[in-house]
Amino acid sequence: MSEEFNYQAINGIALAYLGDAEYEVFIRRHLIKQGLTRPNRLHHVATRYVSAKAQAALINAMEAEDFLTEKEIEAFKKGRNAKSHTSAKNTSVLTYRISTGFEAIVGYLSLTNQTERLAEFAQWCIEKVEEGNLRIE
Repeated sequence: MSEEFNYQAINGIALAYLGDAEYEVFIRRHLIKQGLTRPNRLHHVATRYVSAKAQAALINAMEAEDFLTEKEIEAFKKGRNAKSHTSAKNTSVLTYRISTGFEAIVGYLSLTNQTERLAEFAQWCIEKVEEGNLRIE
């Protein structure tokens, strides 16, 4: 697929499903490189990075730092506004919707083969979580 791929034709939830998986792979790969190889510990630490609350906090930080491109903002809105048939389990509906938008950005970057931007996006998120300054509510 090329950068000209029409991601607009894809449902926002489908973009988010793809983005959820892609982001999780980036995070787990990073943590394994850091030496976290015990499965239970790896899973526990990974949740700090991939939880809906963390993703919503990352979106807030991205907005504050003007980190997202116009196309990424479009993908975010597409995911955020999509009608999900699952309910938020451990957070508010608003936080869940924002995290769905976050995942849609990752899905968009993946589908349009923007691998360098995807790596930059993931690394930026990793650094923000590890700084410990995110307001995760």
